[in-house]
Amino acid sequence: MESSLPVAERPRRPEWMKVRAPSQDSRYYDVKKLIHGQGLHTICEEARCPNIGECWGRGTATFQILGDTCTRACRYCYVHSGRPDTPPDPLEPLRLANVAAQMELKHVVVTSVDRDDVPDRGAGHYAATIRALKKKLPGASVEVLTPDFLDVEEQALQIVVGARPDVFNHNIETVRRLHARMRGAKASYDKALWLLQRAKKIADYPVLTKSGIIVGLGETNDEVVDTMRDLRAHDVDVVTIGQYLQPSSKHAQIDRWVHPDEFRWFREQGEALGFGSVFSGPLVRSSYRADEQRHAAETGRGAVAY
Repeated sequence: MESSLPVAERPRRPEWMKVRAPSQDSRYYDVKKLIHGQGLHTICEEARCPNIGECWGRGTATFQILGDTCTRACRYCYVHSGRPDTPPDPLEPLRLANVAAQMELKHVVVTSVDRDDVPDRGAGHYAATIRALKKKLPGASVEVLTPDFLDVEEQALQIVVGARPDVFNHNIETVRRLHARMRGAKASYDKALWLLQRAKKIADYPVLTKSGIIVGLGETNDEVVDTMRDLRAHDVDVVTIGQYLQPSSKHAQIDRWVHPDEFRWFREQGEALGFGSVFSGPLVRSSYRADEQRHAAETGRGAVAY
């Protein structure tokens, strides 16, 4: 992992942050071949997720639609940013659904880059993807992790929620004090909360809402709890909390390694606040074991620490 700190000053990655390489007998290489063969993107690769070996080895992946170039440049995110060269691919939803069917997924997670260059910010593409998945895999649940749909929030939500995803996810990412610094002037902490609550209000079916927080950016533990409290006040059902990893020297420096005991404390605080599911741990990401997150919320299993 690159860092802007001199080698001698870089914080050593603790034992609890180390992950295993993919094993030769796992499904990892089959998943990689299938996804690349259909010209699809995953946030697993684009964001350099540390869990890629485990998740692909289990035969799961989180699909990234709307291309590989994001019109935002969040300080913690490794996804390529810039001006996209092409419009959304109208055949991508069908290709994605076909691959999800070949993978025999029971729970499909779809996220995307921000597309501020597209009039509906990609909402119609999300809806087309949800419909394609439900047609191809009628027994599977569908989870979407959306951008903020800048300036067309209400119209975009009507389109996306109208396609009836089972889980609507929008990550708040960090605490109020750090939000503008880490996400940029276009993003809004309060708008993120509104988006999550509005998605639940306009749905004519019991959609689960979900959000994620990354820690190690300079926040305090009390601020993390305040953020969870804000999410619960806006009817969010599921929250994930995981450790920030600095992807390159150009990104925000890691402030600290959060100890597993602190993640357990976050879990306990979230449980006390009444979340249906709290997944809290150093390697937890928003879509990490997303099927288990949904199951925990629906069955009352509740909080989990990894």
